[in-house]
Amino acid sequence: MKHYHIAVLPGDGIGPEVTAEAVKVLDAAQKKYGFTLNYESLDAGAERFQRTGVTMPDSQYEICKQADAILMGAIGLPEARHPDGREVNGDVIFRLRFGLDLYAGVRPVTLYEGVTSPLRDVSKGIDYVIVRENVEGLYASRTGGCNVRGEVATDTIIMTRTGVSKITRFAFELAKKRSGRPTDGKSIVTCVDKANVLSSYAFFRSVYDEIAEQYPGVAKDYAYVDAMTLYQVLSPHHYDVVVAENMFADIISDLSSATIGGLGMAPSGDIGDEHALFQPSHGSAPTIAGRNLANPIATILSGSMMLEWLSDRHQDDRLKEAAQGIDQAVRAVLRQQHIRTADIGGTSSTSQVGDAVAAALQSEV
Repeated sequence: MKHYHIAVLPGDGIGPEVTAEAVKVLDAAQKKYGFTLNYESLDAGAERFQRTGVTMPDSQYEICKQADAILMGAIGLPEARHPDGREVNGDVIFRLRFGLDLYAGVRPVTLYEGVTSPLRDVSKGIDYVIVRENVEGLYASRTGGCNVRGEVATDTIIMTRTGVSKITRFAFELAKKRSGRPTDGKSIVTCVDKANVLSSYAFFRSVYDEIAEQYPGVAKDYAYVDAMTLYQVLSPHHYDVVVAENMFADIISDLSSATIGGLGMAPSGDIGDEHALFQPSHGSAPTIAGRNLANPIATILSGSMMLEWLSDRHQDDRLKEAAQGIDQAVRAVLRQQHIRTADIGGTSSTSQVGDAVAAALQSEV
């Protein structure tokens, strides 16, 4: 039986709570589908920084580098900052993204039956994926910006042909695997940019066009980022796969989460050619930490994404079946409507939701 080494970073705030529930569901999947995950829990994050002055030791980074995959809860606390004002969570997530070349931030946007959206009409469905360029764009200059006497501050946006080509190709390959957008099943990749104003984004679009020519079976589409925030509210059913630069994709992915019940329903994967990290899109929510109130669904679904990625990488169909089983178990629990956390209209605890998903997974035929 194949064993998979999983580096687990529970992190800060609610991170350990939601990670525990994801592991609970993954354990149920192991028993049912017959594979083995060997977890190695790491102490990295803002709380460690406050204790020791180091957010992530080199030894832990090396463990992540050697692992088959990384599962993370949430990193960061508002008060844990470097002298220049930056939160220390970047010492973990940016180090892993940039160091392991996790260039594709994959953020599924799915409205599950039984979850209420703040949008008035969702009858046409919401089921698309935002693909975020993770290692270039404006965030690439996060430690190289300039602040002169507290009077002038600059950051530089960085886009390379290699980087834009890789993320665009990833988006089109993903579209080929999906069933298309909800309305008509059309496979389509939307390029979100600001090509009408900034030369860097015009470059992004030009490279997108070059790559798109290699995928005649997938349609092209464009949206300026300001208009995209409008379209995500008025016509989210129009989208299948969306690709964008680092900062723009970061912003529109949070907006997309709001349309499907909030960040507690928003899983994500940071994926490269050799390595991958999976985590919920939400932060550490320290105001509710330790109270068993957080929604673990995003982390559970991130675990499902992890299994699917491992399945593709290692050609292990059991993992893909398990990923599909977890997704179906989540759907079954949400349809019942009586097990849900407060953020999506219920009164259940974090652990009760985890228990329910694990039980639903085990009971599936």
